[in-house]
Amino acid sequence: MGTDNQTWVSDFILLGLSSDWDAQVSLFVLFLVMYMVTMLGNCLIVLLIRLDNRLHTPMYFFLTNLSLVDVSYATSVVPQLLAHFLAEHKSIPFPSCAAQLFFSLALGGIEFVLLAVMAYDRYVAVCDPLRYSAIMHGALCARLAITSWVSGSINSLVQTAITFQLPMCTNKFIDHISCELLAVIRLACVDTSSNEAAIMVSSIVFLMTPFCLVLLSYIWIISTIVKIQSTEGRKKAFHTCASHLTVVALCYGLAIFTYIQPHSSLSVLQEKLFSLFYAILTPMLNPMIYSLRNKEVKGAWQKLLWKFSGLASKLAT
Repeated sequence: MGTDNQTWVSDFILLGLSSDWDAQVSLFVLFLVMYMVTMLGNCLIVLLIRLDNRLHTPMYFFLTNLSLVDVSYATSVVPQLLAHFLAEHKSIPFPSCAAQLFFSLALGGIEFVLLAVMAYDRYVAVCDPLRYSAIMHGALCARLAITSWVSGSINSLVQTAITFQLPMCTNKFIDHISCELLAVIRLACVDTSSNEAAIMVSSIVFLMTPFCLVLLSYIWIISTIVKIQSTEGRKKAFHTCASHLTVVALCYGLAIFTYIQPHSSLSVLQEKLFSLFYAILTPMLNPMIYSLRNKEVKGAWQKLLWKFSGLASKLAT
């Protein structure tokens, strides 16, 4: 960084959630447990899909990508948050702050696009089941996944670059749990209307457009489900989509409240809580939602546990 204090600072101070030591220790324990559950749950989902041939389908290919995104997103925020709970000086170097912003923005954008891709997959499965295998072939699934990762990364690279080109003057106190986009922009000592416009455009492209595609997909899905004559058929079609729809409501709902509403409508505390929910609770809940509400995943778990119990009994004898 340059030495001109009118433009650059060498590091930032994250104010976090609380300055009370007892509260910080309690939060450290709570978020450490939640982070470990997040890592374990998502890694087990990836392992389960890898080991069970019945789960080698487009839906679970995309679920694997979603679990990898969740693990990566949580890891981009939570370890630094945990370290700061126990640190007296809660600083983060300028390059680390920029890297954290890049990865959290990129992974958030990737997740939104992935959820839209997964909605399209469910649309084909319910509305055109006879041609499902022909439409959702391996090459298309790979292209869709790559598009999600590349587009989210490019958007984040642009947003990070224009954010950290802003002159911060001597402002270095970020009133947030991490180097979050809106919190960093608030440090600028110049007009940030162009940055806010860029955030709005990005939100429309990477948040509202995928969200509208998800809504459109589910309108077609629901219209198809209600036409199914048998009750059992309607139940099966609904359960095919229920897990994904729950995750969509969690992820898009939080992001829309944070980035689409006018910047003055949310308090700093609300922004912190939304970021915490998105970084810790959502990645922790996603594997549970897909496990508890999905018969195929529950069946795969039972099969895997049966194999392990059989192996354990053989070793015992």
